[in-house]
Amino acid sequence: MGFSRAQLETFRNATVPDLVSPGCKVLFVGINPGLWTAATQTHFCHPSNRFYPALHEAGLIDWTLDTETGMTDAQRDDFTSRGLGISNLVHRATARASELTRDELRAGSRDLAVVVDEISPEVVAVAGVTAYREAFDERRAALGRQPHDLGPAQLWVVPNPSGLNAHETIRTLAGWYREVGRAAGVS
Repeated sequence: MGFSRAQLETFRNATVPDLVSPGCKVLFVGINPGLWTAATQTHFCHPSNRFYPALHEAGLIDWTLDTETGMTDAQRDDFTSRGLGISNLVHRATARASELTRDELRAGSRDLAVVVDEISPEVVAVAGVTAYREAFDERRAALGRQPHDLGPAQLWVVPNPSGLNAHETIRTLAGWYREVGRAAGVS
């Protein structure tokens, strides 16, 4: 089934609300919603995105996501009850992250700091080292725990789960997600 290109284009610049609740221990942070994500109102929902399969393999969730329909209310409740949350650096949907400006990414890092202060997760895991470098003006940043925190949270950079990131597999992503889960006390 899926969406046609014309249908997806109607979601350009739409937003997807953060998926957070009290008790969030790990806040995963995407770059920005893609058009498919906006259409389903489910972060990381594109059929080629490996976020949910990697979370499943890491043992952080025990269900699979239907990328045609997105998360159910029960899955959203389960996700947040496990201490997991999702936000984005930039909240407007685009076809490609390359459509974002440096100013948008930098403003996103400042906005993220406010969210982190409000919800106080143990770990913030930004998905994508290139976007992290731009947003936080950390040109030499590498994957892993960063040398500084973001407010009350450990700051991590994990690989982008997009299907366009050929350097990673579900297995390697699961290793990163398991590691940030452990750091936050989520198993």
